[in-house]
Amino acid sequence: MSTVHPAPVTTLLNELLDIYDGRAHGRYGLSQVTQRLHAVQSAALARQRGLPAHLIVAALLHDIGHMIHTLGEHPAAAGIDDHHEDVGAEWLLPHFGPAVAETVRLHVAAKRYLCTTQPGYADRLSRDSVESLALQGGPMSAVQIRAFEAQPFWQDAVALRRIDDAAKDPDGPAPTFVDFLQEINIAAAGYACQPAHPSAPLSKTV
Repeated sequence: MSTVHPAPVTTLLNELLDIYDGRAHGRYGLSQVTQRLHAVQSAALARQRGLPAHLIVAALLHDIGHMIHTLGEHPAAAGIDDHHEDVGAEWLLPHFGPAVAETVRLHVAAKRYLCTTQPGYADRLSRDSVESLALQGGPMSAVQIRAFEAQPFWQDAVALRRIDDAAKDPDGPAPTFVDFLQEINIAAAGYACQPAHPSAPLSKTV
């Protein structure tokens, strides 16, 4: 199997800026923030919590799938699951590797997991998260919980999910996208230096 070679960071940053400058100004679901504000606010919260670079980048880019599909701003309202976590993970994988991509892929499953395992979590979900939950499979069964906890990056995904839930404040922090250039560089360069098939998560247990 051939090794994936990440794009140069300058090229990658230009691609990301094209996406987030051109396609992330729509409303984030039913919230009062835009996709771009949700992204940078998520990354800011991850940084404030002292998380490593790959999780800050995962927080910044976890909803990139919403920007690169063609289903509109709020397909859940039409009963459509856009599978943005899978779309985003496939885009991110060749650039950042599994530490970022698989964390993003699992962040929707992490919502389902927390709905089942954390009392009161579902009651605190935003209206759009409740709306999409049913389309995404609802709370997990015991078998699904065990399968989720067997994934290498499940704890990172739970940490990301908690950030995702908190980053919907129209009056919250609003850094610029390029404020996270250092973490983008670290995460991309770190993947470029890794063996072809890294598998272990880097963050602390949550």
